[in-house]
Amino acid sequence: MQVGINLLCLSGFIEEQHLPQIRRLKELGYDGVEIPILRGSVAHYQWLGRQLDAIGLRRTSTSVIPSIAANPISSDSEIRKAGMDHLDWALDCAIALGSESVGGPIHAPIGHFTGFGPTEDELRYGAEAHHALADRARANGVYLSLEHLNRFETYFLNTMAQARAYVDRVDHPTFHIMYDTFHANIEEQSQSRAIATLGKHMGVLHVSENDRGIPGRGQINFAEVFTAVRQTGFDGWVVLEAFGAGLPELAAATRVWRPLFPDFETLFAEGVTFIRKSWAAGA
Repeated sequence: MQVGINLLCLSGFIEEQHLPQIRRLKELGYDGVEIPILRGSVAHYQWLGRQLDAIGLRRTSTSVIPSIAANPISSDSEIRKAGMDHLDWALDCAIALGSESVGGPIHAPIGHFTGFGPTEDELRYGAEAHHALADRARANGVYLSLEHLNRFETYFLNTMAQARAYVDRVDHPTFHIMYDTFHANIEEQSQSRAIATLGKHMGVLHVSENDRGIPGRGQINFAEVFTAVRQTGFDGWVVLEAFGAGLPELAAATRVWRPLFPDFETLFAEGVTFIRKSWAAGA
């Protein structure tokens, strides 16, 4: 198991000013960081990869579908192409970064709804896009970890029953699911049953409290989560995800309007300790 932290708690775009805090993560015992790939150039992520190598941190990454104009599940072939171009750009950045996984909700624009669940055509278009992306990822030593979201953020992929069926539809050995405890807390009746349903197809585990604050301080039964995850045989990336209120560019997407942790040092230190202790107890 490797412990990481999603750096969206710091910013949607990681730059030189964030390096001191990233060095602190290494000192606290994190194995790596999860880098948001939302904008920027391939050259920037090459630079960032060199910085992380020097610090001694491994990395995963997340991205999103930026708008309905670049939607890989659209009925419009030109829009689907724009969506695929965006996914290829995100993968290029991840490769330059030295990322082990590309995850996040790279299936449909967050907050876009049709009034219905996913259609057969949308599922087919998505599976075609993700199979093609998984081919490119595998050729470059990267795997995909597609993230489910709750019903208030997307209609495309909400539950682990849907996720498992979608994995079968994509049918690619490097295509997996990013399991997020925050979203599952809304959508699933039992986290342990949801995790068992996903089984061996978990690519990354997102440890996120019910209020998006510090894990272990809220309502989610993480003892149940870690026990169920370990029973699947998963031994990969376990990534802390928490959001602060100081990032206006993320507030609209994350719906975080208030402070959810007292300071970064508390989040960083308490988070890594909680994850390692919970993982060991779940054996």
